[in-house]
Amino acid sequence: MSFSSKFPPSWNDKAPIRKVEIDLSSPGLAVFELERLLFTGKAIVNHADEVWPRLYIGDQHSAMNIAQLANHRVTHVLNANHSKRRDGAEIYQGTNIKYLGIEARDSSDFDMSSNFHTAAEFIHRALSRGGVVLVHCAVGVSRSATLVLAYLMLKQNLTLVDSICAVKVTRGIIPNRGFLRQLINLETKLCGCLRKTHI
Repeated sequence: MSFSSKFPPSWNDKAPIRKVEIDLSSPGLAVFELERLLFTGKAIVNHADEVWPRLYIGDQHSAMNIAQLANHRVTHVLNANHSKRRDGAEIYQGTNIKYLGIEARDSSDFDMSSNFHTAAEFIHRALSRGGVVLVHCAVGVSRSATLVLAYLMLKQNLTLVDSICAVKVTRGIIPNRGFLRQLINLETKLCGCLRKTHI
């Protein structure tokens, strides 16, 4: 089966070297295979990395560095590490940054899927208006990455494997196994059936 890239033209030269075929009809095996794919990603060397045009995944440090946010012209921040005890929006008072806080635990039994559509809409609205978005959590590898993968699937029509391959080129990510299962469920709902994904 031939694969035609759905990535933006400037990304076409970054296609993965090896072919990836993951059968999503067996969730347990699929999670294991997705983890193997994720482990081939780039090592994390930065607090934040651009993983899609004008879309960054980062850690808590990147979200608190107002000077760097201004340098990268960040207009929107999605915090997947939000807490009612400390309002993340306070740091952006006096700036033009729009903020969305999602209270989520990095735990395999946490239902992150309930936030997929809200997060995807926030990111999509910002990017479609020319904005620059930082999605972050504490470390920038699990909660924030899961929301970005869901955005790519929901709004860019990428498969889960396509989404992972796009992101891991510039940032190493590793959503926990519960989040991976929830992303597999999203893929199943979006395609309406179980299928094999090819790259």
